[in-house]
Amino acid sequence: MTKGPVRLDVSVGYALPRAGLPAAVSFRKWVAAALEGRIREADLAVRLVDAREGRALNRHYRGKDYATNVLSFPADLGEGVKLPKGVKMPLLGDLVLCAPVVARESREQGKRLNDHYAHLTVHGALHLLGWNHEDAREADCMEALEREILAGLGIADPYLDA
Repeated sequence: MTKGPVRLDVSVGYALPRAGLPAAVSFRKWVAAALEGRIREADLAVRLVDAREGRALNRHYRGKDYATNVLSFPADLGEGVKLPKGVKMPLLGDLVLCAPVVARESREQGKRLNDHYAHLTVHGALHLLGWNHEDAREADCMEALEREILAGLGIADPYLDA
């Protein structure tokens, strides 16, 4: 666990109309909860996209031809790469949330929309820190951590059937 003050810079961008979507302050709160005690400082971006952009990104980066709920792109800077002016390390990476997929899943699973966004934001932020769910043991550990973080935000276990 990392102790002490956390410096967090979360940039939130909307690539579609904002009506019905959580405010930037909510995404910052959810990212902060995911990173609390795990990293001392971080810069990252959250981008909300439509199904077309979500599908294109998933196809290009993961070879899967459909829009998915959240994509995590950890920063991977090679030796000697200079960051643009104003961007500081540690640059953690980017999260992309596909709004139509999140809304559909929320309805299908009987979850509050903001709670589902919170869960996916926490899930994506943990991926940026290196957490994965490639096997059952990793999945169990990551899901337990997500439950703990979300409980701290007053959000019910997202893995329980609604």
